[in-house]
Amino acid sequence: MARKRKGRDISGWLVVDKPAGITSTAVVNKVRWALGANKAGHAGTLDPEATGVLAIALGEATKTVPYITDALKAYVFTVRLGQATNTDDAEGEVIAESDQRPTDEQIKEALLPFLGEIMQVPPKFSAVKIDGQRAYKLARDDAEFEIAARPLWVEELVLVDRPDADHVVLEMTCGKGGYVRAIARDLGAALGCHGHVKELRRIWSGPFEAEDGISLEEVDALAKTPALDEHLLPLEAGLADLPELRCTPEGVVRLRNGNPGMVYPGEAEYGDEAWASFEGRAVAVGIYKSGELHPVRVFVA
Repeated sequence: MARKRKGRDISGWLVVDKPAGITSTAVVNKVRWALGANKAGHAGTLDPEATGVLAIALGEATKTVPYITDALKAYVFTVRLGQATNTDDAEGEVIAESDQRPTDEQIKEALLPFLGEIMQVPPKFSAVKIDGQRAYKLARDDAEFEIAARPLWVEELVLVDRPDADHVVLEMTCGKGGYVRAIARDLGAALGCHGHVKELRRIWSGPFEAEDGISLEEVDALAKTPALDEHLLPLEAGLADLPELRCTPEGVVRLRNGNPGMVYPGEAEYGDEAWASFEGRAVAVGIYKSGELHPVRVFVA
């Protein structure tokens, strides 16, 4: 018999404005403790020194994590020109330098090839697996290895500020699996001057905004109190990018048993992924076919 998880059966989303200097996993553990939740996970890792949106799913909301992970995300980041590091950020060792500094116009022109569907090689100091081992562990051991390029959709990449000759501030909107550090590295290479990320902030992720997030200090201050529960967003917030279909009374019973269930007509078309609701609560996510939702994930009522 499986061991029952300790903690409250609490479901929903808590959007944290992650500070620098802490891992995403540590933030999840802090939130889980503060809420006394029996299950928690996050939708998209941020590097320890990065800040901004870290959306934490609790309980049944963890079933909606893939829909936030797959959603578009936006970052504001500062690139330090003239230096390459072994980690592609300011935490690493400088491995190459250049006195060359591009103009704003040269930077804007160099950004154009990074738009649309691109192929990106993740940093060697990343969690990508190479023959079953994390790349960062191999990199720390000075092992020789290559990481295969992978596709990334870049919706937007623009120059927003140039504080001085050595720094450029960019804003990027992209799909899942993107490494901002790799963008800085490859932009520096394209400009012939090297580059690495100095500061990074995720300003939004799917429907979640950094400005609406709770600070880790607030989480600590409100831990184990009903006041922290008031910051929770409903499970349904993680389904904002999918069309909603309302269940018939008979359909909700079938869906909760894992069977296709009747739904009322809505914005979904045949073959679309959608979520079904009953009395405003999510029942299941699945594929819409001929008046029925065929469930892929079912939520416990």
